[in-house]
Amino acid sequence: MQWRAVERDEFGALPDFAAIDDVASMKRAFFSYLSPIIAHHNEVIRAQRARLKALRQVGSLDALTSDQERWLRAISTRYELSWQTETPPDNLLQTLLLRVDTVPMPLALAQAAKESGWGRSRFAVEANNLFGQWCYTDGCGIVPENRSAGARHEVAAFPNVSEAIRRYMNNLNTHERYREFRLLRATLRREGKPLNGLTLAGTLVYYSERREAYVNEIRSMITQFRRMLAESGTR
Repeated sequence: MQWRAVERDEFGALPDFAAIDDVASMKRAFFSYLSPIIAHHNEVIRAQRARLKALRQVGSLDALTSDQERWLRAISTRYELSWQTETPPDNLLQTLLLRVDTVPMPLALAQAAKESGWGRSRFAVEANNLFGQWCYTDGCGIVPENRSAGARHEVAAFPNVSEAIRRYMNNLNTHERYREFRLLRATLRREGKPLNGLTLAGTLVYYSERREAYVNEIRSMITQFRRMLAESGTR
C-alpha cells in the first residue's frame, strides 16, 4: 500500500460553528466534523507503520527494491530523517517507528478546540488553522495582530482542514520539542498500554507559552468532554 494513495482531503469545508447558538450542540458538531478526519490520518499513519515493520525483514538497505527504497526515502523525508545506504536498517526503522505513530483522538480534539476556540477563531475560519501552527516565510499565512516588533512568524494557512490535521500530527511526530511525547508513546506501546490522551498531554508543556497551565487545560477538556468524545465514537 502506498501511503500517498490512501490520503484524502475531501471532508468538506469547516462548518460555521459560530452560527450554532446552543453551546452543547456546537461542541458536538465540532467533534462530529473533526473526528472522521483525525481518524483518517491516524489510519494513514497505521498503514505507514505497518509497512515500516514489514521492511524489518530486509537484511540491509542495499537489498531494498527500487519501490521500497523510493517509499522509504519519501517517508524519511516526511518525518524529517536523513539516511544513507550504509545505515543499519534496524537503526533507521526503529527511529522512524518512534515518529510514525498515531495521536490519540481525544488529545487531538481537545487541542483543536482549545487552539481554535471550537473552530470559531479568525485563524480557523480564514486559514483552516485549528492548532495554532506557525510558519516563517513571508506570505505563508496570516500575520497576527499582536506580533512583537521584529518577529517574523505568521499563523500558517492551510488549503483545507485535513491538511491542517496532517501537519499537526507531523509536528508532534517530528519537532524536537515533542520528543518526550514520542518517547512516552513508545513506552506505552512497549508495555502494551493504550495511548492515553490524558497521559500524553503531560508531555506537551512546550506547545504553549503557558506551559503547565496549558497542559492542565487540555487535560481538563479531555476529562470534561469525555462523554461527548464517546458519543462521537472516540476513545
